[in-house]
Amino acid sequence: MLSTLLLGLLLLGWLPGPPAAAPRYTFGKQAWSDEFNYAGLPDSTKWSYDVGGSGWGNKEEQYYTKARRENARVEGGNLIIEARKDALVAGNAYTSARLVSRGKGSSQLYGRFEIRAQLPAGRGTWPAIWMLPDQNLYGNKGWPDNGEIDIMEHVGYDPNVVHATTHCKAYYFRLNTQKSGITKLPDATTAFHVYSMEWTPETITAYIDGQLYFAHRNEGTGWETWPLDKPFHLLLNIAVGGEWGGQKGIDEAAFPQQMLVDYVRFYPLVKS
Repeated sequence: MLSTLLLGLLLLGWLPGPPAAAPRYTFGKQAWSDEFNYAGLPDSTKWSYDVGGSGWGNKEEQYYTKARRENARVEGGNLIIEARKDALVAGNAYTSARLVSRGKGSSQLYGRFEIRAQLPAGRGTWPAIWMLPDQNLYGNKGWPDNGEIDIMEHVGYDPNVVHATTHCKAYYFRLNTQKSGITKLPDATTAFHVYSMEWTPETITAYIDGQLYFAHRNEGTGWETWPLDKPFHLLLNIAVGGEWGGQKGIDEAAFPQQMLVDYVRFYPLVKS
């Protein structure tokens, strides 16, 4: 009798049916990459440069150069980003490079990024593999309202500790609310590892050599907690000093320092 009543109520729509299955995602064929199987300056069809030495919002001490081989070049099958104690420009004791893929093919909404890299050592270094939005559409039209995805960050004064982080209006470092994952990687500065990020409408997850170490879930409460719903592009750089990288000072004798990148690959999201 009870089961008959429940069936009737379900048919009338008075009781909920089974919960809907969560969306399932896979990643398609490789859609963009740089394998660095050439020599010379980074491929200008895939990379441009952020240039300048104004501190970049973090009181950093390097000047980022453009198309200067001493700071960014491809040789031996690797992209080499090199930070140098090199007073090329007055007011900056160091030079480095910040490569940007905006408008060069890697600007994507959702997917999997893989970067195989070996990190620099030395107190004062601050390498990053990260992403910013192509357009600022939310809030004050700037940072952090429009988001940031840090696939990998490392500061030289805390060697072999790797961080993945997302920033937005509600969650970012100046409020000490950022979403972060931290892991110890004993040979981060002496060996190559694959740093990857998977990005869907529901989550951002980060991995090292396939091992999950960070996850941030979309709360569904709007852009203040999830502005990560528009195309982002990739950046590769070594900063010197700054509010985080320079917390324990800079070891001038440690320079030059290099980040080596074996490849960068992107696989688009496919909803199954």
